[in-house]
Amino acid sequence: MSRPNPFELEITPELIVRAYQAGIFPMSEDAQDENLFWVSPEQRGIIPLDGFRLSTSLRKAIRKSGFVTKVDTDFEAVIDACATVGADRDTTWINRTIRSVYGELFERGVAHTVEVWDGADLVGGLYGLAIGGAFFGESMFHRRTNASKIAMAHLVDRLNTGGYVLLDTQFLTDHLESLGGIEIPRELYEERLADALLLQGDWSAIDRN
Repeated sequence: MSRPNPFELEITPELIVRAYQAGIFPMSEDAQDENLFWVSPEQRGIIPLDGFRLSTSLRKAIRKSGFVTKVDTDFEAVIDACATVGADRDTTWINRTIRSVYGELFERGVAHTVEVWDGADLVGGLYGLAIGGAFFGESMFHRRTNASKIAMAHLVDRLNTGGYVLLDTQFLTDHLESLGGIEIPRELYEERLADALLLQGDWSAIDRN
């Protein structure tokens, strides 16, 4: 369900965080539209953190790829790539407002990236928000085969290590479903969200292991 913002509130990092805590998230019609609208799908996409799956052949391909996974080193490059129209998308909802406010959230340590590098080339990745014990995935991209799957595999490992209990993907795509993604009704999502917000995940826990 999409809900326009009837109060024309100033879009601030604080407002974005409160929206996610309430189970809604912002989108725009396209990159040129400066306005945002609020979304709360009747069926919410999630990846159960104990249900993520990669095939044996894909795991082997990942090990042989030579790609290096990093986090939080180049937010602008990741959001630029996620906003680029290409083979994996013919439009984008990432407008200037979203770029600005999520950039502020990155500076505050709320937004995070997972990046896949091939030498000096950024070949895949994703970004999202970590709030309490939940991670809210925003967008992902790939420029090489399996690169987005590598990013998601690293994200799931990081979240499991850090004590997170909810990975929100907003909507379910065929790509996410192949990795174990499911849809759950809004009411059930809100229950899981409420439980997750009682916790405090540790984004950096895996780096200390």
